[in-house]
Amino acid sequence: MSEKAVKKAVVLLSGGLDSTTVLALARSQGFECYALTVNYGQTHVSELQAAKRIAEKFAVARHQILKVDMSCFGGSALTDPSIAVPTEPSQGIPVTYVPARNTIMLSLAMAWAEVLGSEDIFIGVNAVDYSGYPDCRPDFIQAFTQMAALATKAGREGRGPTIHTPLIEKSKAEIIRLGMELGVDYVDTVTCYQADEKGRACGVCEACRLRKEGFESAKIPDPTSYQNM
Repeated sequence: MSEKAVKKAVVLLSGGLDSTTVLALARSQGFECYALTVNYGQTHVSELQAAKRIAEKFAVARHQILKVDMSCFGGSALTDPSIAVPTEPSQGIPVTYVPARNTIMLSLAMAWAEVLGSEDIFIGVNAVDYSGYPDCRPDFIQAFTQMAALATKAGREGRGPTIHTPLIEKSKAEIIRLGMELGVDYVDTVTCYQADEKGRACGVCEACRLRKEGFESAKIPDPTSYQNM
């Protein structure tokens, strides 16, 4: 077995389209994948169930689900039921932004990677077909990588983690085509901001809109299960 085949990688897995594609890509590159899912107090918990299914299907080395309840802070439509999920495009950073979410998730991934002796972390952030979140952009990833080199023992010894963002400059259609090439079954994924308990998408939130447009642009049938259909 080659050295590349036994390299470990921590993959942040939300249960959505992007993170599932990234998991498939990391596995195709020969990494032994350790999937990390964060229950951050999101109201759409069906994505956690999707993450479990996907981790099992991809036979990851280990799937860790951590609870960091950010709903106690509120401030986001994804963690506070009193804030409505918008159904129309909005100006600026939308209310579905969860303050510091990716910073926290990457920090947890960084900690686990150091324990595993891994120098590779994968995250499915995207800065093309996305909602404009500040923690999905290349400058944030670059800054976090610099911080990780200073914040860890491994980093101080010159073995700081590489943050892989293979989707960051891809359109949603390109991501879907890549996933199909890698054998991803997108019926398993939950992307919607307000999916019901069965994982069925609302079809009207921004996440649904981007997903729908992605399948249309890719000219691939949309396998998403929608509510009231």
